[in-house]
Amino acid sequence: MQKGIPNVYSFKVKKINGDDQPLSAYRNKVLLIVNTASECGFTPQLKELQQLKDEINDPNFEILGFPTNDFGKQEPLVGSEIASFCEINHGVKFPVFDKIFVRGEYAHPLYQFLSDKKQNLKLSSKPRWNFHKYIVNYKGEVEDYFLPFTKPLSSKIKKKIQRLLSEITP
Repeated sequence: MQKGIPNVYSFKVKKINGDDQPLSAYRNKVLLIVNTASECGFTPQLKELQQLKDEINDPNFEILGFPTNDFGKQEPLVGSEIASFCEINHGVKFPVFDKIFVRGEYAHPLYQFLSDKKQNLKLSSKPRWNFHKYIVNYKGEVEDYFLPFTKPLSSKIKKKIQRLLSEITP
């Protein structure tokens, strides 16, 4: 990892059970970070995200879901209700964390970093709705983002992930 380039590894997030999860646990992996909601028109993307994870089937790729109630109050569930909903209704096996704010003054520090070029040195793109997707390279650096209407199984997302995976040196 290049010295001085900001990355996601310095952040901690809360698991559904309330335990801290350092993102450094995902070091050397390509990450797709997505803000989710259970009552959104884009909620079927949960199933597509899991299909993407299964299709790519690479131990160096992970999807991280962050439920939020920021947009239209579309995430009324809390804690284990969220995990159960994702798993039972959409077959989600990738990590889904505790509900957070993803925009505004109370935005989680991870999302402040992801959405602000002054912090990540790459791009500015605040989530405008649920299922905004950020791609992070294996060094933990923000690479790109996709708006909610870009489906997880789109060739645009798959190609970007495959390219980033190909950059990982054994």
